[in-house]
Amino acid sequence: MDARTVLSALRRGEALTPEAAAWFGRALGTGAVTDAQAGAFAMGVCRAPLAEAARVALTGAMRDSGDVLAWDLRGPVVDKHSTGGVGDCVSLVLAPALAACGAYVPMISGRGLGHTGGTLDKLEAIPGYRVDVDEARFRAVTAEVGCAIVSASAALAPADRRLYAIRDVTGTVESIDLITASILSKKLAAGLEALVLDVKCGSGAFMTTRAGARALAESLVGTAEGAGCRASALITAMDQPLVTAAGNALEVAEAMETLTVAHVTSPLWEIAVALGGDALALSGAVPGVDEGRARIDAALRTGAAAERFGAMVAALGGPADFVESWRDRLPGAPVRRVVEPERAGFVARVETEALGMCVVRLGGGRMVESDRVDPAVGLSRIAGLGEEVGPGRPLAEIHAAREADADLAEAAVRAAFALSDEAADPPDLILERVRP
Repeated sequence: MDARTVLSALRRGEALTPEAAAWFGRALGTGAVTDAQAGAFAMGVCRAPLAEAARVALTGAMRDSGDVLAWDLRGPVVDKHSTGGVGDCVSLVLAPALAACGAYVPMISGRGLGHTGGTLDKLEAIPGYRVDVDEARFRAVTAEVGCAIVSASAALAPADRRLYAIRDVTGTVESIDLITASILSKKLAAGLEALVLDVKCGSGAFMTTRAGARALAESLVGTAEGAGCRASALITAMDQPLVTAAGNALEVAEAMETLTVAHVTSPLWEIAVALGGDALALSGAVPGVDEGRARIDAALRTGAAAERFGAMVAALGGPADFVESWRDRLPGAPVRRVVEPERAGFVARVETEALGMCVVRLGGGRMVESDRVDPAVGLSRIAGLGEEVGPGRPLAEIHAAREADADLAEAAVRAAFALSDEAADPPDLILERVRP
């Protein structure tokens, strides 16, 4: 096997064999192919999509290109992955809830990408929290607390790191095959027994159509199962931000209000319970999904999940009393501005991607890789679909570093909302379940 043979087959539009896919996955990690050949491979896969066996082989080879963790713990090792959205802080609630139910969650997360927020950026809004720990600390915190949310080390799935950078500059990011291999090579390298996937669909998601989201969910579940990890997926709506905030510290605050049951955000709770129930059932920790959901719900209601979150924050360098003092610990922006609607009405449409990009331009994300993220900026009090706005109920509240930034954000927020004279029922949050 060699690169020319593989690329010639792709050029002819031939279906790639599992052996060829695995060879190329290994070669990405060892350096046996050049960047030009890797770019040609990515473009070829876009032209000739992979069959499931070849996709499993590629994913497995990319997983095995670096370290693959193994665990010896008293409970199941599980994780969750979201395909990205706006106001999506589910990981902050779900990981400690699963830990409170006896599961272990070694969650390797990412940073913001495009208009979508990143779990690592959110956690770094907590003073002292370290996401870049070594493997020994990662293992210790996972074993002691039950969950640890950190960044991937250079030793995990190096083939994916290389291919991802090449996809970014060759216009091949949207390939379902390559998305699947990228997500799962990193997740499966963490040594999971079960994985639940939250595949977003709508104006704030990478997959804007339900058909596209379903195709990605089926690819992820089928490939994970083929690689030896039990998996299921929810297709969830992202036609509006999941919570009423978008921005790193603001989303941590909303997650803390839900964890401490001070002010529960219903969609956040609903998705965390649904995903957690699936994860516990898949791992064999409970006999069925309904019992799994009941246990996650109880972990949230009793404060057990909040206690685990606080223990994780302290173990990874944050304040030991964060659960009690988070309002005083999180950074705040110097400029706050309420965006009142030009007329009263009901929210009929939200351009969710536009709101995400508004947060990025405020400094809450990165326009280029070297940008420094301001954890305090963003949007809060975001009006939801079907909600009445007018005097006393704004479209959103802007948190900015400068008045000039708030001016630009105000125009973007106004343009992102469309109002109607009649209220419509809010859309369903969970659209489909995909299981093997």
